[in-house]
Amino acid sequence: MLIKSPSRLHLGLIDMNGSYGRLDGGIGLTIQDPNLILFGEPAEKGITVDFNENFNFNETIRNECITKITKAAQEVIDFYGVDEGFYFRVDRAYPPHSGLGSGTQIALSTGKLITEHIGQEANGYTLGKITGRGGTSGIGVFAFDYGGFIVDGGHSRKEKTSFLPSSASKASPPQLFGRYEFPDEWGVLLVILKSDVSVNGQKEVNIFQEYCPIDRNEVELYSHLIFMNMIPFLLEKDLPCFGNIINKIQTIGFKNIEIKLQSDNIKKLMAKLTEIGAYAVGMSSFGPTVYSFYDKTNKHIVQEIKDYVGDDGIVITTKAQNHGHVLTK
Repeated sequence: MLIKSPSRLHLGLIDMNGSYGRLDGGIGLTIQDPNLILFGEPAEKGITVDFNENFNFNETIRNECITKITKAAQEVIDFYGVDEGFYFRVDRAYPPHSGLGSGTQIALSTGKLITEHIGQEANGYTLGKITGRGGTSGIGVFAFDYGGFIVDGGHSRKEKTSFLPSSASKASPPQLFGRYEFPDEWGVLLVILKSDVSVNGQKEVNIFQEYCPIDRNEVELYSHLIFMNMIPFLLEKDLPCFGNIINKIQTIGFKNIEIKLQSDNIKKLMAKLTEIGAYAVGMSSFGPTVYSFYDKTNKHIVQEIKDYVGDDGIVITTKAQNHGHVLTK
């Protein structure tokens, strides 16, 4: 069996104050490229991870895939009491800790291949609980299942009492609050600079603990911009106005903290995109991936930012994906 799962942009965490009884909450977008393609089949014993020789995987990607696939496979095997091993082959993957959600897609894809083989019905939400994904944001879980533009409802403080990233949280994935089709005519531009700041592990935990709770007034403004501006402009397919809200939310709430902690190169890149006429300029999660959206009226930003970045990073043009993973038996 072969599974192809998307990546995602994490546009922001909504309520990192929590004084109204809930915290977290996320907004994000499922995108077609980069993506993960994983093959899996049963084996006599053990968990084996191999790599397609026709694709050039660097050491970082290899190590991440081996670690995450092995961990997720063992968790699913233990949960269902499976009495056999599995062989996995990575046909395509993308860099970890880049703001594109690779860890969640690896874990859920691994689990889905195993549950399909043993005849168990399990969606991304169930697999997220088993593999410990989605403890802060549910964007990756729902991108795996449904695709599109996603809003999740965060966590009740009865379940989650402290501010923690997904990697350190034991909470279940949040509930899906809203899922919307993203316009096919809008292009998605990604820029990933080389050798930039990556935030993960204990460093990420420390940031949550140091900067949260965010001021309640900022959280209220952030929520208003999302629900009374961003989503309506999305539904009206008004890219300049939608993009303007993307720009505004970079400067408030927890997103403002994420950007302030990034390198000067990221900040200069975001300023350059604004200068050349990008409607929207944002950073996905803790970065370093910077994103924008474009249509036929300002497609010139693609070539201009390629010229600006040169050999110092990679520029990807892609589209939103309005469906989840694809399984081929």
